[in-house]
Amino acid sequence: MARPVTIFTGQWADLGLEEMCSLAKQMGYQGLEIATWGQLNVRKAAEDPDYVAQVKNTLEKYGLGCWAIGAHLPGQCVGDLWDSRLDGFAPAELAGKPEEIRAWGIEEMKYAARAAKAMGVKVVTGFMGSPIWKFWYSFPQTSEEMVNAGYEEIKRLWTPILDEFDKCGVKFALEVHPTEIAFDYYSTKKLLEVFEYRETLGINFDPSHLLWQGINPAVFLYDFADRVYHVHIKDVAVNLDGRNGILGSHITFGDPRRGWNFVSPGHGDVDFDKIIRVLNDKKYDGPLSIEWEDSGMERVFGGTEACEFTKKINFSPSDIAFDDALKTD
Repeated sequence: MARPVTIFTGQWADLGLEEMCSLAKQMGYQGLEIATWGQLNVRKAAEDPDYVAQVKNTLEKYGLGCWAIGAHLPGQCVGDLWDSRLDGFAPAELAGKPEEIRAWGIEEMKYAARAAKAMGVKVVTGFMGSPIWKFWYSFPQTSEEMVNAGYEEIKRLWTPILDEFDKCGVKFALEVHPTEIAFDYYSTKKLLEVFEYRETLGINFDPSHLLWQGINPAVFLYDFADRVYHVHIKDVAVNLDGRNGILGSHITFGDPRRGWNFVSPGHGDVDFDKIIRVLNDKKYDGPLSIEWEDSGMERVFGGTEACEFTKKINFSPSDIAFDDALKTD
């Protein structure tokens, strides 16, 4: 099964498109999951065929494909309750203006759908935000009505966006992730139910956000496989030493005192063998996109090693039964 191995450019947004393509090729990748805050201007891509041709020509120059566009930051602005952290995700002139930031996020997501159509890309990955993330621990006491209202707010905000995705023939894949309206198994199930299993809305499967919560990523993947439109290869190492915990203690990512940290694929606790076997069983043939995050490793070394690791585990299912040769007739 020739699943392409790609790299998400969100953590490499300091590089221009040409430099990113050159480096990705050098590291061994077959394509990019291009971040909208990095190497792709979705508004230009939606409206300017010459710009799209320039982007596609640059990819082709380095023998790279593009199967997904990543729109995590504007998507977060759609559903989140504003605080000053969101100011860094939106244009600088909107800082401190919650409603304008939200309006920008909504329009940016619609442009992302149009840009994907113009690029010939069928999936946009990203976040949706959550107006109820602060309720994750139910104290002060949180009623079911408050939770349900949060899901309905996401449905209200995102339905016009998904309508635009439908017009463009593009799917949206939410990365199930803390701070999102869907952050674990049952919150994902509830989100799909609230949207009445609308085909446009699916999942960007990332095991690293599930494992440290105590969720088995392979079980999650098996149960939601029909909604998995894109896959991230990302690892996490859990390091509970009796002093720390899974909530992180407000300690910065990468600090060894934390109870868990993101690490380069193959250096953590994610069982990628089980994940690949589920992907094979469910006949997923889309990209395996490495979202590279490891504060303890130089990124080009890490990105290169991660590509080699992912190619090594990217095995195809068998087309024979292993015991066929044991028959005498």
